[in-house]
Amino acid sequence: MKKLTPYGQKWLKAFHLFFCGSWAGAAICLVLLTWFLRASDGMELYGIDLSKKFIDDYIIIPAAIGALLTGLLYSLLTNWDWFRHNWIIVKWCITLFGIIFGTFWLGPWLNTLLAISAKEGLVALSNPAYIHAKTMNQWCGIIQVATLVFALFISALKPWRGKNSA
Repeated sequence: MKKLTPYGQKWLKAFHLFFCGSWAGAAICLVLLTWFLRASDGMELYGIDLSKKFIDDYIIIPAAIGALLTGLLYSLLTNWDWFRHNWIIVKWCITLFGIIFGTFWLGPWLNTLLAISAKEGLVALSNPAYIHAKTMNQWCGIIQVATLVFALFISALKPWRGKNSA
């Protein structure tokens, strides 16, 4: 397959960095909202949960897809390849883990929070399903953010030698 020119690679890198930074930044915002905002009434609780859902749907999901697609293009259209360096393999694992975990666990827990707070208001804070979803989002969100930030650092540092280097 034809490779990108150096100028094309710079554009691809810029888009990749934009999507990865947006994904990590929005995930950090979600964690901070989950840990530090406290509602004083039912509408505030619903508003906080709605804000988190908005960030998830309109920033995190598109950014994660953008990071995945630009990563695929990097592997296809540049000499970085799919598995040439161990740090690239780690980034692929983090990206796929983040998307799968977000899709099947973090996202549904967030949807649960919104549905319960919309129906119950501040009473949701004593609902076991709400408490479970909030607790899982708090702790698993930290893990998600940590892995995303780790991926950003290994992108910059490129710490491990290639698989076949001595």
